[in-house]
Amino acid sequence: MKQLEVTRLQLQDKLDAAKTQAERNRLGQFATPGKLADEIVAASLSLLGSRTPVRFLDPGFGTGSFYSSLLNQISPKRFKKASGFEIDRHYGDEAKQLWGNTLLELRLEDFTKAVPPESSAQKYNVVVCNPPYVRHHHLGRDQKEHLKRAVSDLVGLNMNGLSGLYCYFMVLSQAWMADKGVAAWLVPSEFMDVNYGVHVKKFLLDKVTLLRIHRFDPAEVQFDDALVSSAVVFFRNELPPKAHSVEFTFGGSLAKPKKTDRLEAERLRTSSKWTGLADQTSLRASEKGDQTLADLFQIRRGLATGCNSFFVLPAAKVKELGIPKRFVKPILPSPRDLEVDEIQSSADGVPLIKNQRFLIDCALSEADLRRESPELWSYLETGKKAGVAERYLCAHRDPWYSQEKRPAAPFLCTYMGRPTQKSAVPFRFILNHSKATAANVYLLLYPKPLFAELLSGSPDLLRKVWERLTLITGETLVGEGRIYGGGLHKMEPKELANVPAEGILDLIPSARRSKQPTLFDG
Repeated sequence: MKQLEVTRLQLQDKLDAAKTQAERNRLGQFATPGKLADEIVAASLSLLGSRTPVRFLDPGFGTGSFYSSLLNQISPKRFKKASGFEIDRHYGDEAKQLWGNTLLELRLEDFTKAVPPESSAQKYNVVVCNPPYVRHHHLGRDQKEHLKRAVSDLVGLNMNGLSGLYCYFMVLSQAWMADKGVAAWLVPSEFMDVNYGVHVKKFLLDKVTLLRIHRFDPAEVQFDDALVSSAVVFFRNELPPKAHSVEFTFGGSLAKPKKTDRLEAERLRTSSKWTGLADQTSLRASEKGDQTLADLFQIRRGLATGCNSFFVLPAAKVKELGIPKRFVKPILPSPRDLEVDEIQSSADGVPLIKNQRFLIDCALSEADLRRESPELWSYLETGKKAGVAERYLCAHRDPWYSQEKRPAAPFLCTYMGRPTQKSAVPFRFILNHSKATAANVYLLLYPKPLFAELLSGSPDLLRKVWERLTLITGETLVGEGRIYGGGLHKMEPKELANVPAEGILDLIPSARRSKQPTLFDG
């Protein structure tokens, strides 16, 4: 059987090379490394018991990394049944030939549309899978409706429309599992922290017994061809017992994790984010009812232009094209090109920085624009010829070259980042004295009305608030945000809004909720 694994690895390389990276990304095809497959199978077998006959299922078979591992870890006498599903014949036809002399039944069809066995004797007690990591925007409307209906019929859950395909695979697998069967799912860890993961977590807490979640260190990427932070979810197909607790492990390997903890299921049930929960000594500020940045700021993502390379121009290019000033406005460069964290301003609101950028923004019709500014109209015509006007965001704007309304914000936070040698905090807070807006690589913090009044009359307070923002620890920010493979951290507006505001409230005691509940509402 070990020779078959050598052959399988060669086959995997050949089949992967025959597809482009973009194709495999769109279809969510990321093969499980052999060593990782061995660890997941070994952990699954330990949960099943050493003598229990094995009825194995892999709903996203690929070339069969888990099946190969299983063949090398148990004796043939323990095997009672083995099945797999593979929708892509590019892999399935070759895999079927490779494993043709074994007891595997490989079905070349869509697992989510297959009918599960009615007889418990025909169901499976070991389900191991690395499901396709297909994001929701690659799922057609009809496919989404089918998947949501299937989950609703099976477990009575109304899945979020932003759920990736892997979420449906995990939930739908229960219908194929024997009572007390075990399952191991290698999935992106983001489901633990995002809104679309709510129903998946409900399934894991209410419909089955969640045994363990192992989260790999994001700095130790498990796939060479996918920057995704991975986790392995283990559960047993039975209702959870009372006072149930779940093992959470982190880093290292499944057999030798860096950290191990147990969390009560009730704690998980009341926590919006599970990633890093085991490291927390107390509840998050938002969970305790403490005041957060949401009490002081309206936080919004920067604007999406639809094509930064076309709409965002250097100052020299604007001058060269002869575009009138009234059709452009200053916009901050990307964080990697912004060398300062405090942005000074000229008298007309242009930021005094290197890499000055300007955003084309015009509400005139094409006819009026052609008459009033032939120079800008001529430039926009080049965008039409290049297909910019047909891009999704542009095509849904009228006119296509107008922009979202995002006034300059006094405070900004970078949307994504990694820890560096200079700073362990992956996010930067920016103090902006200029009238420059920002693209969606930033989060914009707009002070709520009465807070804005206080700040407008006190430049010193403005600076102190910014300084308190920069003192928010990396641990706090990372705990609210999310992390991807390779150590990339991201923060959405609602996540930043959950960050405790205690340091800023020390500067403005009147804003504390206990004294004046509605002071900064608006």
